[in-house]
Amino acid sequence: MKKDFYEVLGVSRSASKDEIKKAYRKLALQYHPDKNPDNKDAEEHFKEVNEAYEVLSNDDKRRRYDQFGHAGVGSSAASGAGGAYGAGVNDFSDIFSAFNDMFGGGRSRGGGAPFGFEEVFGGAGGGRRSRASAGIPGTDLKIRLKLTLEEIARGVEKTLKIKKQMPCKECNGSGSKTGATETCQTCHGSGEVRQASKTMFGQFVNITACPTCGGEGRVVKDRCTSCYGEGIKQGEVTVKVTVPAGVQDGNYLTLRGQGNAGPRGGAPGDLIVVIEEKPHELFRRNGNDVIFDLSVSYPDLVMGTKIDVPTLDGAVKLTIPAATQPDTMLRIAGHGIGHLRGSGRGDQLVRVNVYVPKDLSHQDKELLRELKKSGAFSPSGNSDREERSFFEKARDIFS
Repeated sequence: MKKDFYEVLGVSRSASKDEIKKAYRKLALQYHPDKNPDNKDAEEHFKEVNEAYEVLSNDDKRRRYDQFGHAGVGSSAASGAGGAYGAGVNDFSDIFSAFNDMFGGGRSRGGGAPFGFEEVFGGAGGGRRSRASAGIPGTDLKIRLKLTLEEIARGVEKTLKIKKQMPCKECNGSGSKTGATETCQTCHGSGEVRQASKTMFGQFVNITACPTCGGEGRVVKDRCTSCYGEGIKQGEVTVKVTVPAGVQDGNYLTLRGQGNAGPRGGAPGDLIVVIEEKPHELFRRNGNDVIFDLSVSYPDLVMGTKIDVPTLDGAVKLTIPAATQPDTMLRIAGHGIGHLRGSGRGDQLVRVNVYVPKDLSHQDKELLRELKKSGAFSPSGNSDREERSFFEKARDIFS
């Protein structure tokens, strides 16, 4: 014999809807199969709780049940509860809310309801309607901005020409000649359509955006002939973007609200500017430092010299100390890339390499043969007298 529905939920016959809902959520949480795996008794209790709530949460069914008992609702409650999960409850937001409590809820959005089943399945349609009232949001735009190493080193402001969707001037973005709209007849203003299907696990509801109104809940009357009722048209604008020093290839800047306009008054999307670093003909980047390869003649490496070296800020006089070895790295402080987070700049590193000539005259070769006879060319080391003799000859030859 079936139990009394009020006894199943543990409420009195004069219980309010809120009391019934509260009792249902508590029991659904207690007996849910996911919390009681392989427990047949809990599964049966869960079916009974859902069956009772389906009847008592519906004013018409509750009135017939109070008057005629189980015979007043026939088999509708039993069939509606079908399966272990008993998803025949009419108010889906209640059971989803119970499940949300069951699995720990989620993050709160602005102090409102926690993120859970109601958002995943669209709740009772309220969330979609609130979004629909503001129009369909516009899409984001992504563009690539190529920058030189000089621009990256100090930061730069760029003016960009952007082609994007803009609000139609003829209808002020409403999509209607008169600005009038009417409730969508397909979804009756909810912005969504539902399709129920029964499976061995119970009844499941698939919720999708309404194909007629695109989820807005309303459709345009007196469509604008300029934008064909969309409220947006292709246009071109100029946008200024300030790029800070120190950005790298692949970094991006987000300009809020500078993307495509939303159809029929929807909020605009964002403009995403992706940084692309142009290769430099002289310098290689190493973090916030730049590297420059400098070729120096052998006599200059031996005796030292001063050379004008290019930097990102113009030429700088660099001193090459005497007896500088090939592949030595010399530093020019503060002539690198500006720090993205913080003040100051990196350095320029100058890698010194020996210049080896390819074409030599007969006289050049004779002079080199004479130098080769000096013991100073030997890596094994030489006396001070031999080294002085070598430097004297080198000075005479290359002066």
